Amino acid sequence: MIINKLSLINFKNHREKSFEFSPQINCFVGDNGVGKTNVLDALHYLSVGKSFLGNSDLNNILSQKSDEGSQEMLDFFVIDAEIQNDEKEDIIRILQPKESKKVIKKNDKTYDRLADHIGYLPSVMISPYDSNLISDSGESRRKFLDAMISQTDSSYLFDLIQYQKTIQQRNALLKNFAKNKYFDRDSLEIYDDPVSMFGTRIFEKRKDFVEKLNPIFQHFYEIISGGKEIVNVIYESHLLEGFDSAQPDRFFKELLSNSIDKDRVLTYTSKGTHKDDLLFGMNGNSIKKIGSQGQQKSFLISLKLAQINRIKELTGKSPILLLDDIFDKLDDTRVSQLIELVNKENFGQIFITDTHKERTENVVRRINEESKIFEI
Repeated sequence: MIINKLSLINFKNHREKSFEFSPQINCFVGDNGVGKTNVLDALHYLSVGKSFLGNSDLNNILSQKSDEGSQEMLDFFVIDAEIQNDEKEDIIRILQPKESKKVIKKNDKTYDRLADHIGYLPSVMISPYDSNLISDSGESRRKFLDAMISQTDSSYLFDLIQYQKTIQQRNALLKNFAKNKYFDRDSLEIYDDPVSMFGTRIFEKRKDFVEKLNPIFQHFYEIISGGKEIVNVIYESHLLEGFDSAQPDRFFKELLSNSIDKDRVLTYTSKGTHKDDLLFGMNGNSIKKIGSQGQQKSFLISLKLAQINRIKELTGKSPILLLDDIFDKLDDTRVSQLIELVNKENFGQIFITDTHKERTENVVRRINEESKIFEI
């Protein structure tokens, strides 16, 4: 999968911008605040249909000053791309009008659901925001895990959406019980079958994915860091506490039943795969507690490289790699090693942002002549 061309209209701070890309390395250089990361975000939109920064779609429509001097949102944004898909070329268009819902098209055919597009163009982003994976709550790590698996397994994404909807309905019923000061166990147990069915499928796929990700991740960490520490990613779930693989749904139902009194007090579902987490370990301890800044950066980059490898292994597609402000994360030597490693592994098309044109040119041209540099 190669992005040949990209066109932006009214996207973030870009009124109108077009690019023709190299099939290998592409760099966006310029001062802070000129919109380099916004171009990467547009590429991320092409992959998963939304911003990697977590912004709402409407907030990504360009605003400009009105005659009265106030900021007014324009009517829409458009992201267009020509993508080489084996022997054919696909046209992807993402249109976000101000007054209606987002539309994603492939070759002029509109997707009925965003989920149908996920996995078409897999991507991996390495950015300064990755540190949140270590410092934030388990929710950010669950989202990271879900995003990894969803790009390789459409049935997983379906199960995840259905599970989340059912948990929301169960939670709404618990809150309604508390509000009206009554309780009907039979009504609550209606949700046990779908919660346990979808939740068990999610659990089994998360467990398998992490198990197979670990050796790949450890391999890359050893290359980047020199193998000075022992690192791992541990999947943590309520379902691991006595899980019976012969009767997985039954175990999940028992988990819900045993926590029902607690759920009544809390007014939400306290047990299940929606509470899963990833533990990032180094030498038997949490990397959050003992890892230096450099070790944490190497850990996260190795994790992302393992993600690329796993996606490629499962789908046969080489994900596009988006490296945002990578020189801020690592010194020039380590950046060179990283890009050379990615290039050597044939991970796919690479997009890089940097504030120093000369530094970027020196690194990428030393590694691969087939590169383009765009001044933003």
